[in-house]
Amino acid sequence: MRKKRFIFLAIIIFCMNFLLIGRLVQVQLIETESYSKHHINLLKESVSQRTQEMIIDDGRGQFIDRNNQSLTFQEKPILVLFPFLKRLNWDIERVSDILNVSQSEILNELEAAKEPFIFHGRDPYILTETQMREINQLKIPGVFAVRKKYTEKSIPAAQLIGITGEDADTFLKRYPDKKGMQNQKIGITGLQKQFDEFLLPEGESKLVYHVDATGGPLFGINVKYSGPGNPLFPVNIQTTLDKKLQEQIEDKVDEYKIKKGGVILLDIEKNEILADVSRPKMNSKDPYKNKAVNNLMFSLQIPGSIFKTVVAAASIETGIMNDSELFPCSEDLYGKPAERQLGNLNFDESFAQSCNRTFGELAKRLKKADPNLLEEYAKKLGLIGPISWQGNIFHFNNFKQFLANEGQVFSKEESKKDDNLVAQSGIGQQEVRVTPLSIANMMSTIARGGKLETVRAVSSIKYHDGTTLVDFPVQQLQIDTISKVTAIKLQKMLRHVVTSEKGTGRWFQNLPYEVAGKSGTAETGIYVHNQQLHNKWFAGYFPFKNPKYALVVVNLGVPEDEGGINQLFADIVQLIHENNTNRNNFNH
Repeated sequence: MRKKRFIFLAIIIFCMNFLLIGRLVQVQLIETESYSKHHINLLKESVSQRTQEMIIDDGRGQFIDRNNQSLTFQEKPILVLFPFLKRLNWDIERVSDILNVSQSEILNELEAAKEPFIFHGRDPYILTETQMREINQLKIPGVFAVRKKYTEKSIPAAQLIGITGEDADTFLKRYPDKKGMQNQKIGITGLQKQFDEFLLPEGESKLVYHVDATGGPLFGINVKYSGPGNPLFPVNIQTTLDKKLQEQIEDKVDEYKIKKGGVILLDIEKNEILADVSRPKMNSKDPYKNKAVNNLMFSLQIPGSIFKTVVAAASIETGIMNDSELFPCSEDLYGKPAERQLGNLNFDESFAQSCNRTFGELAKRLKKADPNLLEEYAKKLGLIGPISWQGNIFHFNNFKQFLANEGQVFSKEESKKDDNLVAQSGIGQQEVRVTPLSIANMMSTIARGGKLETVRAVSSIKYHDGTTLVDFPVQQLQIDTISKVTAIKLQKMLRHVVTSEKGTGRWFQNLPYEVAGKSGTAETGIYVHNQQLHNKWFAGYFPFKNPKYALVVVNLGVPEDEGGINQLFADIVQLIHENNTNRNNFNH
């Protein structure tokens, strides 16, 4: 009986030893870089227990604007002090003289420190170039003047740039071959996500000091600089944004208290985004609050009368009407008295005064000729279909610079066969959904004479030394487009919206640039306090005779008698003119 007990006890001890050895193998040999469901890097954690370090740069690539101005970070010259200075006799008097602070200010912060820290003194304490040079010339161990990268608290075009976060599971699904790096930040939305693989860090830049269990020096008082070995990284993503203009337009949007909506501005020649403002404003600490992380300029909205531009283009090319024909614009879509009594108007004046009856009737004629015509011309004008620059780069097939919703004219095939639904669609209601970006793209396409191009948000990827890794050239879409004759006719009609005495864009007649464009007021079907909410738009381009800018301003979900956007549109045009005038004066 005793023998059986000994055998049983021996088996238990053997099993426990076997499990212990297995656990040690798991920890020390198998899962050293991704331990447990939390994907802990044991090697990194073991090293961190024996070091004190100050990270200067996390190594992730950054975003810059078209003029090489930083969008996502600032480099600030700061003073780093290490706690072991408390045990040394060092030249604190000279350092305090250079900083022009008292020795007690330095000693107080040093006494409280358990790890390397940035001396704040006068919060925040930023060094001058002279102070940096003089401090580093002292060569005091544990005293370093360095440039540290700080993430901007308020990033311009925040929704376009996107956000980052740490998620080991997502990282390993996205990059299964990069085990061990899973605790790095990755792009979650926007350009941060689309360009994530280019932005991944080669390694951090940091000051490292090895310590023993008591925090004392392990290998003397030498502090080492550790950084990525490849001088070409991290890369910079050169966006097409103009940082100064972006910030100025953001201020204007906030001045007019746009709660939901925004502005999109394109450079017509290269069809690239100069400014992208989406509201509600995103809080970097809580980006998902009020769904502010979503870029409303890339989201589907009801366009209202701006869609009449598509009906006009299709009507011109198919010849379903003539310029002298008159339409009963004192009637609504169904022949009843309309709210606005406009009288009988021809095609051009119907467009200028935004007559619903005319474009509802023309939409029905187009449907009778071919139910697919509205969709075909929406695509020819760049209003629906793919819009982002895309192509093959490195091992990426059909790489897209950004993700934007693709618009629609009809959501169901049967809608194309119903006269009433088609008439409503002709004035941008019913099932029509497009993005503000695609509307800007339509204006840009018309201004270029019908030439349809993809939209760029990024012009190139730059190595750290400024040389080019990838270029994204202007990219023309290989699909049928409107004729140049039609484009010229549309240009004149868009200009007539502004120059006509009763045109819906007559408010823009006295701007420093001649504007061509189209207004839109869309019914949303949503009611608050018995008032229906509307989407209010103005989309256009300027200068009319030498087009450079396509601009869309939209205020979403506002009562009919509130939230006008004409003054905001006018102010942005004025702002661009002033910037260009100042730039020209500076160059001369």
